[in-house]
Amino acid sequence: MTEQSLTVISCAEFQDHLPDLFANANGVPSDPALKHHLDTCENCSALVRDLQYIADQARMLLEPADEEPSDDVWSGIQHKLDSERAEALPTPPLPS
Repeated sequence: MTEQSLTVISCAEFQDHLPDLFANANGVPSDPALKHHLDTCENCSALVRDLQYIADQARMLLEPADEEPSDDVWSGIQHKLDSERAEALPTPPLPS
């Protein structure tokens, strides 16, 4: 297929297909017109890169952590909470 036989699409038309691209193809179009637009349009290719980055970051949030925090971390958090709680308590008045 030559470049002249491709259907030229606008950015708006390309962007209408973004939900399908990320739902089915991870941002990689199989349609030659979409692929051509992505290859030749700097704005849309930057948009797809940004959306891919966001999707990757969101996916990482859903992955289980490789390591759990150590007991020292939890102890430090508990100590800090206890300290803040103690500071927040009102001081009883001194007897006169």
